Amino acid sequence: MASYPPMRLVSFFLEILPLAGFFLGYEVYGLFAAAVISVVLGALVMALNWIQTRRLARFALFSLLLSGGMTLAALYFNAAIFIKIQPTLFNGIFATVLLGGLLLGRAMMREFFGTQFHLTTPTWFLLSRRWGLFFLCLAIANEMVWRNASDADWVAFKTFVAAPASVLFMMAQLPLTLRGRIAADAPEAD
Repeated sequence: MASYPPMRLVSFFLEILPLAGFFLGYEVYGLFAAAVISVVLGALVMALNWIQTRRLARFALFSLLLSGGMTLAALYFNAAIFIKIQPTLFNGIFATVLLGGLLLGRAMMREFFGTQFHLTTPTWFLLSRRWGLFFLCLAIANEMVWRNASDADWVAFKTFVAAPASVLFMMAQLPLTLRGRIAADAPEAD
């Protein structure tokens, strides 16, 4: 049986904590409380990551700020729509940035992850296109579901369809990412 280092299990648990909190919060307290729980847990995960690494991931920070802002708007206006459109806005913004960057000749994935991964320029462009299209699909799917389904069905979609699809898509990009790596001391090839 495979054994996983305890830190990897803890890291995985921390990454899914805000989503798990959202789902459980919805089941017990409802949609508004679920959104608050998710934001609080996201902030906790980010704080723990900061303590451990002394770095804040821009992607995660943007997600937390957008989620927090939309949750505050939902509470202030007493309107669940702000919670439901948050995935549309998040995914739509990233699709626009990634695909728009391609139109301008820039691989925006490098801007987000260039300090974490050392990849060839063609790999960055391909990852930007793939992720941009994936985020666009997620934005469209979220719009279709929240507009045509019950709150419970939308929460189930967000938890059991969109989140696992993101993980599977990320894993599907690993072969490309591994093939596109460059040595840390080698000059980047175009």
